[in-house]
Amino acid sequence: MKQPDYIFETSWEVCNRVGGIYAVLSTRAASMQAEHPDKVIFFGPDFGTHSDIWFREDKTLFADWNTGVVEYEGLQIPIRVGRWAVPGEPIAILLRADAMWARKDAIYAWAWDKFQVQSHAAYGDYDESCLFGYAAGVVMESLYRWLIDVRCQMSDVNVCMHANEWQTAFTIFYLRDHCPTIATLFTTHATGIGRSIAGNGKPLYDYFEHYNGDQMAVELNMVSKHSVEKQAAHWADCFTTVSDITAKECAQLLDKPVDIVTPNGFEPDFVPKGKAFAARRKAAREALRRVAGQQLGGVVPEDAIMLCIAGRQEWKNKGIDVFLSAMDRLAQRLYHAGSTKQYVAFVTIPYLDRPFVRNGNVSIVFVPYYLDGKDPLLGKTYYDVLIGMDMTVFPSYYEPWGYTPLESVAFHVPTITTSLAGFGLWAAEQKMDALAPVQVLRRTDSNYDEVVNGIAESLFCFAQYSIEQVENMRKSAAAIAKKAEWKHFFKYYRKAYDIAIKKTIKRNKK
Repeated sequence: MKQPDYIFETSWEVCNRVGGIYAVLSTRAASMQAEHPDKVIFFGPDFGTHSDIWFREDKTLFADWNTGVVEYEGLQIPIRVGRWAVPGEPIAILLRADAMWARKDAIYAWAWDKFQVQSHAAYGDYDESCLFGYAAGVVMESLYRWLIDVRCQMSDVNVCMHANEWQTAFTIFYLRDHCPTIATLFTTHATGIGRSIAGNGKPLYDYFEHYNGDQMAVELNMVSKHSVEKQAAHWADCFTTVSDITAKECAQLLDKPVDIVTPNGFEPDFVPKGKAFAARRKAAREALRRVAGQQLGGVVPEDAIMLCIAGRQEWKNKGIDVFLSAMDRLAQRLYHAGSTKQYVAFVTIPYLDRPFVRNGNVSIVFVPYYLDGKDPLLGKTYYDVLIGMDMTVFPSYYEPWGYTPLESVAFHVPTITTSLAGFGLWAAEQKMDALAPVQVLRRTDSNYDEVVNGIAESLFCFAQYSIEQVENMRKSAAAIAKKAEWKHFFKYYRKAYDIAIKKTIKRNKK
């Protein structure tokens, strides 16, 4: 099996915590470092002081190469070299692509001529993302040639570049054209067109085999983003995605079967142990009760059941609509049962700012911030909030993997997910007892009420469990998470690197 001497990996979320891909990359870093010590180099956008929350500059790294800028056709790309402040502390290079705007039209013309990328219909974050991807390719080529000429002094170094999501597709195009000896790997964590079909209220699954990706891109006004993702899938030496459900999506909507599925794992170093775990859980619950009490205007009982939903503000795709309906159904269920049990549901969705809701024994508190430890409401990171929960609910309609339920069980918190989530399908295959720590609800295009009722009933039943039963559920949750650690899943990446390198060697011999 061919393995890389160096791994270059790029994503918009390197040292930039904005979504689930940050969790994927940051938790995988320790496993990558263990196998390739300081031969793993992440490339991400430089947002200055915002990036510095997770980035520590170290000018001694690649000191002979690092001048603070990379020259390109008379332009300068500013860079900073350092380490990503996560377990494993991999090398990270942050860059600013501002200078690329002067070449935007020429770059898009080149991308059309060489790779048939349709940038003419671009809008929103397309330009910023694609120019970053192009600049990342420039920086990678510069570092690669220095490594060969100065550090390695050899010409047969195997370097694999891993691009995540459409935002980094231009890195693949640049390297294929300017530095074809670098093997390229492209992972789509969710196809843009699939997400858009689902998010626009269209029945993705009932009519799945009849959808044409190119046609739907025109209808949904996302021609450019679909085009760049599709071409990256076709031009990469190895194309991957994170679950079997999304692999089917890639074949249907991108006209490109994946070479291998690379499921998302978790790194246990993020989870405290023993007394530290107990202390952080206690602190989290105190903070949750304090904030809930402030919002609700009263004291929240110590035995109140704390639960949450988290993710992007995608109303249907993330199941926010289902979750809120389930809270209403739960309140009705408690009322008719004469239960006095109190539930507090936290909706930790950035920018979803609504007044609190009290419906009988169920209260809903909206937390409209990225939980990075500096928000004005909780002042804690997401993990420091998650550890205090009793249950989490992620009733997604569109969820290629579903990192949030995996994070939940890693922190010993039972969770509810659906059969339309990659993680949900994986969890359903694992051996679990009657008090399953991962409840996988069947979800289709037409069973909204069934899912709402299922969530409400599961949460109602949870309150009936004994302390011993709840503790057993929490232990079972941790056991499931252990099966999904990166040490078990990294083998899929070894295979992906092997595929990419062998294909690169073959095409360069032609």
